[in-house]
Amino acid sequence: MLEVCLLGTGGMMPLPKRYLTALAVRHNGDTILIDCGEGTQMALREKGWSPNPIAIMCFTHYHADHISGLPGMLLSMANAERTEPVLMVGPAGLKRVVDSLRVIAPGLPFEIRYHELKENEERIPIEEGYIQAFRVKHNVVCYGYSVVIERKGRFDAAAAKAQEIPLKFWNRLQHGETIEDDGRTYTPDMVMGPARKGLKVTYSTDTRPTESIVSNAAGSDLLICEGMYCEADKLDKAKSKKHMMFEEAAQMAAQAQAAELWLTHYSPSMIYRQAEEAMNGVRAIFENAVMGRDGMSKDLLFEDEDTQE
Repeated sequence: MLEVCLLGTGGMMPLPKRYLTALAVRHNGDTILIDCGEGTQMALREKGWSPNPIAIMCFTHYHADHISGLPGMLLSMANAERTEPVLMVGPAGLKRVVDSLRVIAPGLPFEIRYHELKENEERIPIEEGYIQAFRVKHNVVCYGYSVVIERKGRFDAAAAKAQEIPLKFWNRLQHGETIEDDGRTYTPDMVMGPARKGLKVTYSTDTRPTESIVSNAAGSDLLICEGMYCEADKLDKAKSKKHMMFEEAAQMAAQAQAAELWLTHYSPSMIYRQAEEAMNGVRAIFENAVMGRDGMSKDLLFEDEDTQE
């Protein structure tokens, strides 16, 4: 299962009911935080989630509305008695930027490890899957991220019995181990069925439409994508500032054949009434589209389990 919470949906500046950009994804007791705009630590507390399990922080880019909440979040993690290392992922210059922000959060009880992205696409392993980082099209170097949880095939007890594999080796084979015993070699493929569909969440903000989003969001259970502007007369501004319109996000969701689209990263000038009206045009392009709001969450379950909201 993946627990997904859209902590902040605002762009450029926080508003009373709209924190700046951040997403939290929980899996197997760890939290992955993508972006950390001002107010993120408050949004996390309002959700009722502790900052202690944040094991990985990914940053799309280093504009203030995506990283200005970092010092406070680090201090909150320290106060929550986090001691395990934290991995930070972001474009080149990550350590320099974080070190500058840490002037007001110098002493932490946990180690920070850095992965600075240099390629157009990079894969970072996590438990039972990976994070895929991919370049998008903003006016500074900017990345989107997919969090992917893979799912092994089912254990085939009948196949294990037919091949006379000792019962004591079944669990080890199921967990990917190759075993040599009494002149025989037992491999996981002897007892495991084909891989099953896993889970995938893709997140991208501050970008013009680009093929890298479509290809990396392909088959996502949830695509969370920037919707900076909803008014047709803002298209030229979106192009010049390298941002995205609502309907452009919908077109990419349709091309990627994502299961669901959440819009986020709204212009401070946009009011929800305008946006809700614009959603008619969005849903004409991609039916399962939702206007994201702070605190919106969803549990993504494997396809043979019941969906929960």
